[in-house]
Amino acid sequence: MGKLGLGLAVGCAVASCAIAAVMVGRRVRSRRRWWRVVRAVDEFEEAALTPVGRLKQVVDAMAVEMHAGLASEGGSKLKMLLTFVDSLPDGSESGIYYALDVGGTYFRILRIQLGGQKSILEHDVERKPIPQHLMTRTSEEFFDFIALSLKEFVERKGNNSQYSQVRGQDLGFTFSFPVKQTSLSSGTLIKWTKGFSIDDMVEKDVVECLQRALSRRGLDMNVAALVNDSVGTLAVGHFYDKDTVAAVVIGTGTNACYLERADAVIKCQGLLTTSGGMVINMEWGNFWSSHLPRTSYDIDLDAESHNSNDQGFEKMISGLYLGDIVRRVICKMSLVSDIFGPFSSKLSTQFTLSTPLMAAMHEDDTPDLSEVAKILEETLDIHDVPLKARKLVVKVCDVVTRRAARLAAAGIVGILKKIGRDGTGGITSGRVKGVKSGKMRRTVVAIEGGLYTSYTVFREYLNEAVAEILGEEIAPYVILKEMEDGSGIGAALLAASDAARRVDTVQVL
Repeated sequence: MGKLGLGLAVGCAVASCAIAAVMVGRRVRSRRRWWRVVRAVDEFEEAALTPVGRLKQVVDAMAVEMHAGLASEGGSKLKMLLTFVDSLPDGSESGIYYALDVGGTYFRILRIQLGGQKSILEHDVERKPIPQHLMTRTSEEFFDFIALSLKEFVERKGNNSQYSQVRGQDLGFTFSFPVKQTSLSSGTLIKWTKGFSIDDMVEKDVVECLQRALSRRGLDMNVAALVNDSVGTLAVGHFYDKDTVAAVVIGTGTNACYLERADAVIKCQGLLTTSGGMVINMEWGNFWSSHLPRTSYDIDLDAESHNSNDQGFEKMISGLYLGDIVRRVICKMSLVSDIFGPFSSKLSTQFTLSTPLMAAMHEDDTPDLSEVAKILEETLDIHDVPLKARKLVVKVCDVVTRRAARLAAAGIVGILKKIGRDGTGGITSGRVKGVKSGKMRRTVVAIEGGLYTSYTVFREYLNEAVAEILGEEIAPYVILKEMEDGSGIGAALLAASDAARRVDTVQVL
């Protein structure tokens, strides 16, 4: 019995050791898989870093590209397009004006009543989604939908007597795609962005397309001002504050414009304006520089896009793409480890994770990150994600958002550098001439777009980076002003401003 008992004891010990070895092996393999996920996130974070030194290199590159784009056609990734807006609203405008704002997955119809003295007495706005199939159909179908929506809006806002009052009414048209303008109220589409691809409209006059659609729908309205969203935002900013010199839109897409000296537009020698200035539409979404912190995920996103090797800056900072960058990182995390369980096919589908959902995960302040768990489950079909993995997902969202906001900030300071408002050039760089103390001029940049207005963390990162780049001496003189409905209202304001002047104030000799 003694030998039998000893044998049993030895057998139990061996079995216990074997079980322990299996458990230890599993723990080791689990740790290894976890550290592979952590390493993937760390490598992404390192590749996406935006230290202030790098941001200043982006600032310099932006200013250089702006100079090149003004010097010659095709001389830069930045198109630096003339807008034929040489004078901005000053607050004295009055009357009732309508506007259309087309530039993303939604479009807006606006009606404003101006009362002079920088006052908007009434402001009605309607926001409508653009059916996805119309984004790739024909120009006639697209503009017929826009014109019909405007007609229905006008009819809803009043009785027949009010409807009759729109006959001959000036209409502002914000069209936020690359357009080469030939006057304030005409311009040809250069290319589509933001997922639109209506081939028969490229190189056509967009105002003519809209004007014909309005006629087909029985609307006697005159498109008086064609602008993009950033120019509209600049118009609103200047309407309220004459120190506004630039505007940036960061939403589904992104763009910027600013007020330039007419004599600095070298590619248009002989450009004469009554004011001596000209608003330049930068089309900055196409900006590129080797100093931008591009990762393997950005390269893959670009390669799989319908416009590869194009809109590089936009793909790193705009709302159309940020969520998809996060999806790509989560996909990599799922491939290198089973931390998310079985691989979800939704991780392989482009744009499954939208930027608003990414922002909701990033700003989840629940103790157990329940919102993150809900979005992963409902949107990406990833279930029962452990808390430590959810924390990593939030970190990925933070890396993507921080990089985007800080790069946008560098772009803004690049504009200020080009027009001498960044404080780096002494008296010629933003300081009031004739003042012995060299007091800095107040500079306002108007900003619109959901990423900035609705995404608190993004806004804080951008504001922080602008101050960091400018430094504590200059930063207090640069004010970033949030605009709401700026692009649409701005088009109406420019239509009103044009109606008040009715004089051709821009000539290209």
